[in-house]
Amino acid sequence: MAVDPAPPLATIAAALRRERERAGISLTELARRAGIAKSTLSQLESGVGNPSVETLWALGVALGVPFSRLVEPPADAVRVIRSGEGPRVRSEHADFSATLLTAGSAHARRDVYVMELEPGTVRVAEPHTPRSVEHIVVGAGRMRVGPESEPVELGPGDYVTFPGDVPHRYEALAAGTFAVLVMEHP
Repeated sequence: MAVDPAPPLATIAAALRRERERAGISLTELARRAGIAKSTLSQLESGVGNPSVETLWALGVALGVPFSRLVEPPADAVRVIRSGEGPRVRSEHADFSATLLTAGSAHARRDVYVMELEPGTVRVAEPHTPRSVEHIVVGAGRMRVGPESEPVELGPGDYVTFPGDVPHRYEALAAGTFAVLVMEHP
């Protein structure tokens, strides 16, 4: 895999402050709800640090907002994201990264990501916001994905949908695996 650009720290910092203030909770309370150190949250709100996918998902769940609301910059009328660009965040526990392509509007809460995975480790995801649904189409390679209770094996062009509000996994079975993930939020 290519070297990742840094996560969109300024966007993340502003979004965390905005969403925490919108929820009316303190830094200490958000850190507690997300299960992270207050110092880590303070650094993220200051625009420093290197947040993982897991940390940002935990913060999104604790705030009751989609992951995308924490990483997507303000939208332009016409937006092009070239391959290898866009807000990319890596996993701490697996050779996995996700690049947000677009987030749904307030009326269509749908986010679109490109995921890149390599064999060797499994990305185990905690449940997302209640009633969220994932849709995945494999572009290249092979992967095992889905709820921990019933993951399925997919190849190029295969599609799966499953509840995102249960523990689930993403596992590459071949080098160079990539897929498109559409996350629906209620």
